[in-house]
Amino acid sequence: MREEKTDYLQKKANEIRKTALSMIYHAQSGHPGGSMSAADIVTALYFDVMNVDPENPGWENRDRFVLSKGHVCPVLYSALILKGYIGQEEIYQLRKQGSRLQGHPDMKKCPGIDISTGSLGQGISCAVGMALAAKRDSKSYMTYVLLGDGECDEGQVWEAAQAANKYHLDNLVVFVDNNRLQNDGFVADIMPSMDLRVKFEAFGFEAIRINGHDMSEILTGTRSMLDSKNGKPKCIVCDTVKGKGVSFMENVASWHGTAPDTNQYKQAMKELGGGFCE
Repeated sequence: MREEKTDYLQKKANEIRKTALSMIYHAQSGHPGGSMSAADIVTALYFDVMNVDPENPGWENRDRFVLSKGHVCPVLYSALILKGYIGQEEIYQLRKQGSRLQGHPDMKKCPGIDISTGSLGQGISCAVGMALAAKRDSKSYMTYVLLGDGECDEGQVWEAAQAANKYHLDNLVVFVDNNRLQNDGFVADIMPSMDLRVKFEAFGFEAIRINGHDMSEILTGTRSMLDSKNGKPKCIVCDTVKGKGVSFMENVASWHGTAPDTNQYKQAMKELGGGFCE
């Protein structure tokens, strides 16, 4: 059953990559690199881990998800489409005037978005607030947040981490999409983040490091964190590849925020298994 589940989730992650890339191609705008690197993490959360209800997106006891690196919203919108929050036809609406699918997540427009994000570092602060509210209201829901490793340049990330430690938020799980690249190049060249697992541990988190493209490791690591009720907030550093799944995008900084042209899109879809080439 475990192998069947991971196979199902890997196929779903591939669907999410194709959907996200199709959205960006049709909009001729967006951020493919980080969307592709985060796809496996987002898939595991929405299609296995999180307790959510697409028919009732505002359900009080749902688990919360915060995309702190809000510019990679195509991967989140793709999960919402495939989960049934919004219709498949909305892949053609990314960044269109009046669309629910803005260039960054908008909680007032799109069902399934728990908080509007975009300014890097602010999402994790909101997630800490959600987790603290759950503790104070004696609610059982979990809060999950996805950070970028480049985003961890922001001092606000570490202020939020300190608060999570102070309030013993073991109902908060932070995923770091550690793809080693940000807008202008390699993180190590722009502002070295050092060992993020060790750094989060120093801020009072229980932290592990996994392969962020191995579905079995993602599930096992997440379950281990959910089972650990020791008063410590949780962090899973996921080693990933920017542009994962498309050969000419992988580990190339210029694909941080560049839409593919028609030939590039067709080649990418071919590598991902086809679809959406109209």
